[in-house]
Amino acid sequence: MKIQYLGHSCFALTESTGTTVVTDPYGKIGFDMPAVRSDIVTVSHGHYDHNNVAAVKGHPLIIDKEGSYTFEGVEVTGIRSFHDDEGGALRGENIIFKFRMDGLDVCHLGDIGESCTAELLEQILPIDILLIPVGGKYTIDGEQAREYVDRIMPAIVIPMHYKTKELNLDIEKPDDFIDTFEDEETEHCEDGSVEIFRDDLSGDRTKVIVMERLKTDGDR
Repeated sequence: MKIQYLGHSCFALTESTGTTVVTDPYGKIGFDMPAVRSDIVTVSHGHYDHNNVAAVKGHPLIIDKEGSYTFEGVEVTGIRSFHDDEGGALRGENIIFKFRMDGLDVCHLGDIGESCTAELLEQILPIDILLIPVGGKYTIDGEQAREYVDRIMPAIVIPMHYKTKELNLDIEKPDDFIDTFEDEETEHCEDGSVEIFRDDLSGDRTKVIVMERLKTDGDR
């Protein structure tokens, strides 16, 4: 499958059949959403930096609730969670999405803010590829994200929702999370796109892929 990082918490996940899922498209956050077409759009919660479905071209199926869905062979599971560590009292609910694509289990944690509990793990495991927020303030931070990784033990983890030069949101850089891994466990992808196959998951350690977002014409 192909993973493109469109910035913030937004990814385009494309199966070998061509079916594409876009996660958490964003509004005005200091840079523009790339022009992208999709078959499915998932929205973890209703904040403007995650719910700009109008920016996605085509006539995608919009999924913003918990439950099980299947579209063009892609299985999607929405799992209820919380945007904070007080049962949603501060920032409401968050939907975790799992995708079954090309035989891989991909999990997008959205704006997860709660601690990693046994109950939550029971609902989301197994996971091959984990897309996880690390910027703190409104989500889990780098230390909490590392705890998630240690308990989930995915083959690949891709950090998201962190401070970059262009982003105008008050969150932290990904360094506190990335620095918890050895250099040989970390790979930097500068072109905003990576292809992952089942054979890539044979290692005995989690690999961290730090992705630069896919640039738009507005960046040039």
